[in-house]
Amino acid sequence: MATLEFFIPGEFTTLNEWIAASNSNRHAAAQIKKVETRRAQLQARGVPPVQEYPVDLELTWYRENRKSDPDNIAFAIKFILDGLQAAGVLRQDTWASVRTICHRFEIDKQNPGVQIVIKGRG
Repeated sequence: MATLEFFIPGEFTTLNEWIAASNSNRHAAAQIKKVETRRAQLQARGVPPVQEYPVDLELTWYRENRKSDPDNIAFAIKFILDGLQAAGVLRQDTWASVRTICHRFEIDKQNPGVQIVIKGRG
């Protein structure tokens, strides 16, 4: 399988932001998940479906600053994997489909977002 690579612009909601929303309104967290998952799905349009499983995922999170801890940033993998499934790029996000997930964190004040690389393991 060829390596699939694409970029989702913008910063995703962090875990701390999601918890705060959840504590303020019982529907707020569900709305964030819906919006963020849909954003990932729309950005994955045009990415061909994975043919070889399991896959290795490499995500480079580009943030405007260091105000959020890496674990709070990486929480958004849930939105991304669900969006990739909704877009038809991944069939599932189970152990049989996803072998590894590697996170890297960088600062890019001009172009925050997340670079996603999907590699088949066959």
